[in-house]
Amino acid sequence: MNRPSRLPLQHPLAPAFDRSVDSLGAALSPDTTRHYRGTVRNFLSYLGAAHPEVNSLDQLRREPHLLGWMFRLRSQSPPLVTASYINRLIALRAVFTELAWTQQLPQLAHLIRREDIPHHPQRLPRPLTAEQDQLLQQEFVDRNDLGGNIFLLIRYTGMRIGECADLPFACLRSTGPDQWAIHVPLGKLKTERMVPVDSFVVAVIRRLRFFRSLDPLPPDGRLLARPSSKEALVRQVRDYLHQVCHFLGLSTRIVPHQFRHTYATEMLRAGVSFPALMKLLGHTSPEMTMLYVEVALVDLQREFQLARSKPRHLAPQPTTSLTILRTGLDGVIDSLRAAQHALEMFRRALPMGAARSCLDRLSNRLTKITTEARKLVTP
Repeated sequence: MNRPSRLPLQHPLAPAFDRSVDSLGAALSPDTTRHYRGTVRNFLSYLGAAHPEVNSLDQLRREPHLLGWMFRLRSQSPPLVTASYINRLIALRAVFTELAWTQQLPQLAHLIRREDIPHHPQRLPRPLTAEQDQLLQQEFVDRNDLGGNIFLLIRYTGMRIGECADLPFACLRSTGPDQWAIHVPLGKLKTERMVPVDSFVVAVIRRLRFFRSLDPLPPDGRLLARPSSKEALVRQVRDYLHQVCHFLGLSTRIVPHQFRHTYATEMLRAGVSFPALMKLLGHTSPEMTMLYVEVALVDLQREFQLARSKPRHLAPQPTTSLTILRTGLDGVIDSLRAAQHALEMFRRALPMGAARSCLDRLSNRLTKITTEARKLVTP
């Protein structure tokens, strides 16, 4: 369904701003270009209402024109979320930078400063709880319909819902004997990737292919049929999840992207390395991946116990053969090192408890004694 077009904005500066957006839009996606146009329209609407005397670019000033617009954005009702406020400032700043270059008015590039743009609020990962995850997965399996299999695919591959909507019919690739991977095409970050999957996901893909063969829409090379557009398909999938959550009595609002967070957290806890997790999610920066994973206290406890049981700073094995003992201070140091090594090997064989802690303290004392012995100078 196409959006109804709005009437052109009647403002003396509108043509200049439109040309700048057209210039910027050559390297932007259609959605981003629409966002730029909406931001320009919002600013010029404010400018025309609050400062009708401004009819040329060289009349624009940071105070009161830009600061007044920023104040109106922050004080509007309902309040504008921080992310939207940041996006509008960034968009208008880019337009002013373009105008400063094309109109030879360098002061326009400084109307919105870097310090005007707040930091993005820290977003915490939102994986599903274990109970929510189990309930939803079981319901999807029991229903075994188109929507249920779509969400099982998202849950076990960590795909974005938009990437799932774009999957080609031949997305499943064989990578070896009984080894499979899903080719995820260019997505949100203009990256493509291969996501390894198991036999369960292979069966899900085959069921989705079966559902596609039953759809009255003609084949278009995609795994999921689109009723009219990609956006319509995404809305349909979101509505399905809402209905399932309502049926299960889940009061917490759950969105499809939480399945991606759940997948990322599960992979990290299963032992997948951080660089590999970045590849699986299709991220380009570690900071982005950190927003997806939840590191709980139980994860910290597990890592701590693992580090204690298999330390990387192991006591070195004595280089001198124990059958040939040296005399004097060298022999004393050799004996201390041998005792330290034997104690450490025995300590690591014990379970966590009081005895192991006691041996840990004794090992530290031997280390200190050995260090002091090395400082001695024999006559």
